[in-house]
Amino acid sequence: MMDFRPIGIAHSELTTRGAPPFQSSLSQAGGTIEVFPEYREGLRDIEGFSHLIILSHFNQAEKRALAEKPLLDGEANHGIFATRHFNRPNPIGISYVALTGIADGTLSVKGIDLLDGTPVLDIKPYIPAFDSIPDAVSGWVTTTHVGRLREAGTGIRPQ
Repeated sequence: MMDFRPIGIAHSELTTRGAPPFQSSLSQAGGTIEVFPEYREGLRDIEGFSHLIILSHFNQAEKRALAEKPLLDGEANHGIFATRHFNRPNPIGISYVALTGIADGTLSVKGIDLLDGTPVLDIKPYIPAFDSIPDAVSGWVTTTHVGRLREAGTGIRPQ
């Protein structure tokens, strides 16, 4: 048995499950991460980072699945561990956001892809030397797929 408790809650204008933005890197949406008072000491020195990694609980996931159709990927099912779909055995999300401010235990962020009210499990600093893998391979995720996600989330057609 594992014991996880939310350390905060995400606030955003996003309220519709399964609607864009589908990934934080494709989002321009602003929002906040409200850190609960008992965890605010953990924010010390965070203002020096430009980006954060937010781990969250997909509390509005409809089901737990081992295979799903990725959003905007036609009719192909993929194993859930080969997707970023929210209907997972352990519905944990990961988002990368830009930190734009901090006041009274609330982080202002840009690039949020979390629904309003999403519980936040953890916050980690994004450190390019550790978190960027330039030679990574994207499996079944093609540039066409990413373009469709970008177009759906921003209204900008891929080039």
